[in-house]
Amino acid sequence: MKKREYQVGDQVFVIYRNPHTPNVANITQAEIVEHPEHENEVALFLHESYHLLADDDAVYNTFEEAEQHYKEIFDYDQF
Repeated sequence: MKKREYQVGDQVFVIYRNPHTPNVANITQAEIVEHPEHENEVALFLHESYHLLADDDAVYNTFEEAEQHYKEIFDYDQF
């Protein structure tokens, strides 16, 4: 999903690294919302926080897409 394709209200899945434990990552559901501080910008609403979107964010339309990429990144046979 490219940034320009996001629509407010979209439910997406992200591969999210734990900021307290860098070697831990999970697939988490998030929502695309209007950013409350940046007019005309959308953001990820994830873990009760707003995150501006970057082109290299791991954001997917479905859990299955996220899971497949997760397995490729982490060379993981089971989820």
